[in-house]
Amino acid sequence: MAASNPSAWWDGLVIDADGTTATVALLNGTTVELRVVGPAVDIAVGEPVAYHPVAELLSASAILTTARLA
Repeated sequence: MAASNPSAWWDGLVIDADGTTATVALLNGTTVELRVVGPAVDIAVGEPVAYHPVAELLSASAILTTARLA
């Protein structure tokens, strides 16, 4: 899904993370709270990430995990 819709990725910065959720300030000015379903290790505040709302994926560093709107 993500490969078929590469323009759907939203870039942002993590402004809060607790291991199960991540709050991301998107570059378009909105903020989303994501429930991280897969591995959430090493998702840190200030880290640049990309979120794909259609495929429900969060890309952070070398991690690609499932993330859904909380």
